[in-house]
Amino acid sequence: MNREESSRIAHTHHPIKSPLDDESVRQLLDRGITRGDERVLDLGCGGGEWLLRALSARPDVRAEGVDISEAALAQARTRAAGLGVEDRLVLHNRPAADFVSPHKFDVVLSFGAAHAFGGLLPTLAAAREHLAPGGRVLVGDGFWDREPSPEAVEMLGDFADLATTVDRVTADGWTPVHGHVSSRQELDDYEWACWGTLADWALDHPADPDGAETLALSVTRRTEWLRGYRDTWGFVSLVLRRTSD
Repeated sequence: MNREESSRIAHTHHPIKSPLDDESVRQLLDRGITRGDERVLDLGCGGGEWLLRALSARPDVRAEGVDISEAALAQARTRAAGLGVEDRLVLHNRPAADFVSPHKFDVVLSFGAAHAFGGLLPTLAAAREHLAPGGRVLVGDGFWDREPSPEAVEMLGDFADLATTVDRVTADGWTPVHGHVSSRQELDDYEWACWGTLADWALDHPADPDGAETLALSVTRRTEWLRGYRDTWGFVSLVLRRTSD
């Protein structure tokens, strides 16, 4: 099974591909989309869950999403049609780092997609290129809550601690106007949902050629979480404005 398909299955019961519950997502969108008639861009939108929630709650918002996965974008189109918001959603099948638009956006989102740009600050640099004056960026990324083991760093990457992460963002010319640090429950719910759903699929498909491999993958990922980074890794979501336009 390829990585895209295993990710799709793993996120069946947690369509927001970040450790955030529904209320946290709603609050972040409320703090980012303040007028209700904004043009919104999601860089690395996957199945478009952030955009679909924004469009469903705000009839005057228009949105665009960018992702390399045509399958994920097809899923977003189907969901948008079912919600009746397809006429306000434009999707682009290309790398988020290569996306070019003739117009600017009032709100730029990017959650769990920093790897596509090479880190948090490059993600913000890309967002800056698309942001209209006075606009807001909603971004989510990891940080180390405690000193990680070398194994944890190898698994997840070389993050900074929370204070250093925010210092780097502000030094880069951004001012946080809202933030959310994912709770232990949000972090745990996300991991249980992903690896439990993957295991569930494997157990339901014992004759599938990918069944045994998928079950083994779920065990590996669950073990990496519980023994490798559960007690050290955190996730922060920020609503940012440029300190100077």
